[in-house]
This record gives sequence, structure tokens and C-alpha cells, in this order.
Amino acid sequence: MAGDALSAVEHVFRQERGRVLAGLMRRFGDLGLVEDVLQEACRKALELWPRTGIPSNPAAWLSSVARNAGLDHVRRAGKSVGEAEAVFSGLPAPVIEEAHAIEDDRLRLLFICCHPALVPEAQVALALRTLCGLSTGEIARAFGLAEAALSQRLLRARRKIAEACIPFELPPEQELQPRLAQVLHVIYLVFSEGYCASGGDTLLRADLCAEALRLGRLLDCLQPGQPEVQGLLALMLLQASRGPARLSPEGFLLTLEEQERRLWDGGLIAEGLALLELALPARAPGPYQLQAAIAALHAKAPTASQTDWRQISALYGALLRHKPEPLILLNAVIACAMEHGAAHGLAWLDRLETVPSLALSHYLHAARADLLRRQGDRPGALAAYARAAMLAANAVERQYLLRRHGEMRLPLV
Repeated sequence: MAGDALSAVEHVFRQERGRVLAGLMRRFGDLGLVEDVLQEACRKALELWPRTGIPSNPAAWLSSVARNAGLDHVRRAGKSVGEAEAVFSGLPAPVIEEAHAIEDDRLRLLFICCHPALVPEAQVALALRTLCGLSTGEIARAFGLAEAALSQRLLRARRKIAEACIPFELPPEQELQPRLAQVLHVIYLVFSEGYCASGGDTLLRADLCAEALRLGRLLDCLQPGQPEVQGLLALMLLQASRGPARLSPEGFLLTLEEQERRLWDGGLIAEGLALLELALPARAPGPYQLQAAIAALHAKAPTASQTDWRQISALYGALLRHKPEPLILLNAVIACAMEHGAAHGLAWLDRLETVPSLALSHYLHAARADLLRRQGDRPGALAAYARAAMLAANAVERQYLLRRHGEMRLPLV
């Protein structure tokens, strides 16, 4: 039973953390306090559930215990019973809810995490920690930071929220647009961590993908007709559609070229394409619309060989004008190589080696290995696959690279 209790707590903590935490924030308005009382509730669950059994609704149990602990804390702080009950009953937000028809505390919590009083790096880390339950270690790996440094960043962010008295509410209409870009960025980072985990033994984390899609849909309700919101949601839907085909029955990673496209989720593709069709007529192409357009071309291609690489290369050129980032540049080079040939791509990869973040990324060396393989350069491909596998933090990606390395070592028939 102890193992079952631990699994139940871990499941709730991963799946329901954002919901429970946001509900507690509505009542207490202190992120540090609500994280502490939720952690205390989890400890109590580990003590009691092995003896009493797992409740029918574990999330509700944790929420109730945490609320009681929070109320005790308020009372110990010297507030009167009336003041404590006022805090316990929650912060009023009916005006915000009526104005935007949104009744989801997690969206409010997301806007708190993305408040301009916080530096951008802290916004992302805080959202991943509070809304999605990623551990400090997982977030530190995603940022390439030491865990202690990331812990300090999170601590400073919580203090800033308390000191600035940031209210638990959606921002007024006039403040929504300036804060939207960072909210979109955070949602996509959540999705990306779920779509391809930065570390660990699993490639996919369906809970994070589902949370990002849910937040994207809520944001689309909050900002209807906003092209970049539609573009982000379309991008996530089109990428998520490939989920059933990304791993072999044995659990091996399959690239786009290797995937059985009949396994792609047609419903998600149709929804994503429809959203993109709604966004594009606004003629205000942003980075998420452009990335969604690239994903749409992959989704429409009946086979990998029929992919419209010329159009994809053109879209990457437009995307780089919006986001001149190393990984986007690497993807643009790969697209050009697929259009113009491996030699063209390899020449560009040599230049990208001078970019520090790419030189230490397994993605660059994996791309080099693939292009060398296509050229028939077995020694070069072997060395590049080995280098990429050494740098890969995710076990499934590392296994794929080692498998490719092993295949290249086989004698020619």
C-alpha cells in the first residue's frame, strides 16, 4: 500500500498540482505559503494513506488538508478569526470572470507567473514549477543551470510576487496584450518539455502536453481572434498529432522520416489546420503562425519524400527574421539540406559549430551525423553519432543515436 500511496501522491502532484495550487492562491494570495501547505499536505498523505487507503478523490483531499493548514498559518500569524475566514473564503474576482468568461484559476496563476515585475527567466521557471509540477532539477536541466541557482531564482520570484502584492486576477484588458507574448512563450515551453523531455528516461510527458493545450484553448477563449494565440494552439495541435507514431512498439524513437503517418491523429490535424486558416487571413504572421505553417506542411505531406522542403525553407527564412535563435537556425539549415543536398547542409553546419550553445547541443551533431550518413561517409557519421549520444540528456534520444551508430557499424552487404 505504501507504494500505491506514493504513486497516488506523485500522480496528483504532477497532474493536479496547478489546479490545487491555483485554488489555494485564490484563498491565500501568497505563493510561498500555498506551496508550503501543499507540500505539507503531501507529506500527510504519505503518512496516512498507507493505513487508511487512498481517498476516492486524492486531489480534493490534498486541497482540503492544505487549506486547513493555510488557515492555521493565518491564525498563528495573529489575525482575527474574521480576518482569517475572509482570507480563507478567497479573493473576489467576479468582475474579471464576467468580463472574460474565464473561470479557471490556473490561467490567473499563469498571468501571475508572467507578471512584468518578474524577470523573464524567472517567469518561465516559476510557471514550469507551479503550474506543471516540474521538479527544480528538471527545470535546471532545461535552462542549463545548477539546481541551487535555479532554487534561488524561484525563491526571488516568490518574494517579488509577495512584495509587489500582485493580485490573483487576470490583467485588465489594456494590459493583456503587452503580457501576451511571454504567456505564449511559457505555454509553448511547457508543451515542448512534454513533447520532448529535456532529460530522464521518457521522451513524452503527456500530462505537460495536455496542460499546455488546455491553457492554449483557454487563452484562445480569453483573446478570440488573436492570430498568434491561434497560431500557437495550431502548432501544438499539429505537433501533438504525431504522438502515437513517435515511438516504435519497442519504445524506440522514430524520426519524421520513419514514422507511420497513418498513426497520426487526424482529428488534431484537422483542428490545427482549421485554426491556422483562421489566423492567416489577418496577415500579421508571427513566429507561432510561421511554425504552425511549417508543421502543417509536414502534416499534409502523404510521405516524407513528398514534403515541400522548398516552402519549408522559405518559412524558416521568415521565422528567423522574427526569432534569430540558434536552434531555429539549425532547423533552417536542415530544411535547406533536404532541399539542396547534404553537402550544402554540412557546409552550413561547419559555420554553426562556432555558436557555443549549438556546439554543445546533441541536435547539431545528430544533424551532422544524418547528413554524413546520407552522403555515405560512414566514419564521419559514426563519430558524429557518438558525439551526439554523449551529449544527449534524454535516455530515449540517446538510445536512438546509439542505435543509429550501431547500424552504421554493420558491414555493407
